[in-house]
Amino acid sequence: MNGTDGRRTTASLLRAATVSTSRAALLSAVLALPVGLAGCSALDSAINSDLTGVPGGDIKDFRGGVVADEPQAAVIGRAVLQAGGNAADAAAAMGFAMAVTLPSRAGLGASGGCLVYAPSATGPGAGSPEALMFSAVAPANPGRADRPAAVPMLARGLFALQARYGTQAPEPTIARAEQLARFGVPASRAFVRDLAVVAGPLAADPVAHDLFYVGGRPLGEGDSLLQPELAATLAQLRTVGVGDLYQGVLARRIEDGMAVARGGLAVSDLRPALPSIVAPLTVPGVGGDMVATLPPPEAGGVATAGAWQVLAQNPANTDAATVRALALAAAFRKGGVDAQALLAAEAPAGSVTSLPASATFGALDKSGQAVICAVSMGNLFGTGRMVPGTGILLGASPARLPQPLLSVAMAWSPTIHAFHGAAGGSGQQGAPVAAALGLRAGIAGQFGALSPEPGRANVIACPRYLPGSNASCGWSADLRAAALAIGSN
Repeated sequence: MNGTDGRRTTASLLRAATVSTSRAALLSAVLALPVGLAGCSALDSAINSDLTGVPGGDIKDFRGGVVADEPQAAVIGRAVLQAGGNAADAAAAMGFAMAVTLPSRAGLGASGGCLVYAPSATGPGAGSPEALMFSAVAPANPGRADRPAAVPMLARGLFALQARYGTQAPEPTIARAEQLARFGVPASRAFVRDLAVVAGPLAADPVAHDLFYVGGRPLGEGDSLLQPELAATLAQLRTVGVGDLYQGVLARRIEDGMAVARGGLAVSDLRPALPSIVAPLTVPGVGGDMVATLPPPEAGGVATAGAWQVLAQNPANTDAATVRALALAAAFRKGGVDAQALLAAEAPAGSVTSLPASATFGALDKSGQAVICAVSMGNLFGTGRMVPGTGILLGASPARLPQPLLSVAMAWSPTIHAFHGAAGGSGQQGAPVAAALGLRAGIAGQFGALSPEPGRANVIACPRYLPGSNASCGWSADLRAAALAIGSN
């Protein structure tokens, strides 16, 4: 829904913003302009910075916390915080890492959205959360594509996140993921579980088969997941800039690869696909708080907000929250209705069809800046096909399959300008209630509360707010999932 009134692209927004000279390279990357080449020292620096951030490292003061649906990505996010990066830097690093470690849900072919909060009244958002949207885009003319693909939006979304809110350059951020792809990572339980679901159909793609199978069987937990072509693509993004994926050599390679992947993408689809920074949906929280969720075009935002409205009154009423969330999502997807108006009315009867998988990750830093993101390939492993020579697994076109309910929520105090909590929900139809219930429990200090099946929640919260009492802050991942929450307090 690019072009909606009030929706500003990242490009137009950042052109109007006042930025320091030191940020020019990062902003030019987001705007699809080439950046200078980074030498080996940048990669070496990125690799070395992770060596101090592994679990068990010496952290002498509060740095914040991270949570992600894939543990190796969470460790990288924590390392970024420990090395002095802020929440946006950590979230961008986790997102790129998950493109390597969890390509089933968060590959470079993914799309999604984030909520970002900075407490300063003079910073981005002026003390209120903003929504960074990099929603799924269908090809304009897929032709005879038998599995139409979505435009890969993850890279532009993560670059925009770091450009507007981060403090670090993009090269080390990508270098961490590049390292994982080039030298290999142990296949995590999260990835192996996803692979087991689609092992048969995925094997039909010879490129995917070579990557995700060993000795004729799918990779098992702990087997090496090695992705040299993806490493080369990440190196290209690191050295040339994100624009190359959308209007440069990589863009043309994607277009040429459609002869094999049959996804229907062309450079003309890639070039104009920009993320946008907009106001989130908001509903009243508890105790004077406000709660933000993702705005249109994502139906997950109205579903999560609807679930929150029920659970804010009674956290035990998860059945009613589920009914309201899915009814609101169904009504929104029929079109012709305003999301904020839906939230102010009784939920009409309705539900949604079977939904694809998604993944969430988030970060909080010592200043009270917080980020919570949800991403999806539009289907588990997207189209199931890879672009030859790139290592990019294509996401499924939103015109072909029902889209996930991308479910994230964030609570903050507009009175004292402080972060209260954030949660991301996954688990198909259970995602909106998982996010809302996780947030409700987190701000009450009840970390680890379990959502109804099949929902899973990742939570970061400070029950006594931040800035305020960092001693109250905590983070949790669902014990039934293969996620990881880690930090320092």
